[in-house]
Amino acid sequence: MVYIHVKNVRGKKYYTLRMSVRKGNQVITKDLCNLGNDVFKIDLDKLEKKYKNNIRKSYKTLKNFLDRNIYLEKAKKEKLKQDSHLSKEQQSEIKAILLHYKTNFLKLDKLTQEEVFDNFVLNFAVNSTSIEGNTINLKEASDLFLKEKIPKNKTLREVYDLKNTKKVVFMLKEKLSKITEELVIKIHDMLLEGIDERKGFRIHEIKIFGQPFKPSPARYVKADVRVLLEWYNKNKTKFNPFVLATLFHHKFEKIHPFSDGNGRTGRVLMNHILNLEGYPSTIITKRFRDDYISAMNTADKAITNGLLNTNSADYKKLIDFSVLEFKGSYWDIFLV
Repeated sequence: MVYIHVKNVRGKKYYTLRMSVRKGNQVITKDLCNLGNDVFKIDLDKLEKKYKNNIRKSYKTLKNFLDRNIYLEKAKKEKLKQDSHLSKEQQSEIKAILLHYKTNFLKLDKLTQEEVFDNFVLNFAVNSTSIEGNTINLKEASDLFLKEKIPKNKTLREVYDLKNTKKVVFMLKEKLSKITEELVIKIHDMLLEGIDERKGFRIHEIKIFGQPFKPSPARYVKADVRVLLEWYNKNKTKFNPFVLATLFHHKFEKIHPFSDGNGRTGRVLMNHILNLEGYPSTIITKRFRDDYISAMNTADKAITNGLLNTNSADYKKLIDFSVLEFKGSYWDIFLV
């Protein structure tokens, strides 16, 4: 395996092309060459010609590393406003994603963009539904989307769950509609088509088993959603778009306005907020489901004094988690 090793010396980064080989229980490393201290001057194509046999298998990993770090260094050169919810490093990491998305990904030909987006939708649908218990895996979902092949030993609910998610994401992509009460209900009802006949906001009390938080009482659901939408519209320019989307997602889940499908609806809305602000979508992965739920529960402290409270200390764990998921999903899917 070949990778780029980074060493910090008095605040300055130095890069080395390094190879590691496993022999028995030991991992032996060897430096192939020094790459200097300027990531912008590292030429991967030249390195590939010189170390072809070593680099070939690791080319995508090396390209991923270089692109991420190049855009991160570009982001660090920009003036960023102080943000009580984000560290400087997090601001730079989010800015790097935005720079790459706008100056690289959106410059690709339409067919390539569509193929990448299809891959995103597949991964988003599988992860978002599996967080709620769907057992259809990535390969089965791919066959379902591309070949209309129904996976064996799976319920129709699980099949509709995935197909509905895909339909909703593409619907929102076609038209970046502003977020309204009507759109929230439409997204939910489309996601639950063929799964749950209960449409619109719930009119009964619910209890989330195994979770400590208490959803909004049924008679206040509609009012709370309106309060949340008013807060969102008033704070579009106050918060970093990623922070805004994360806070909205948490507050929406706290209300829990529907009988079922709140998590799936909330994650779609989170991405829609990002897209409306020109940001790429994110994926909260099934792999870190427990961390996600823990971070959401910790953020509940912020709203013990009211739904609209945005105390940065209480939201830190959720913001940290969300930034990590954003970085992981973006560079894994949108880096071509």
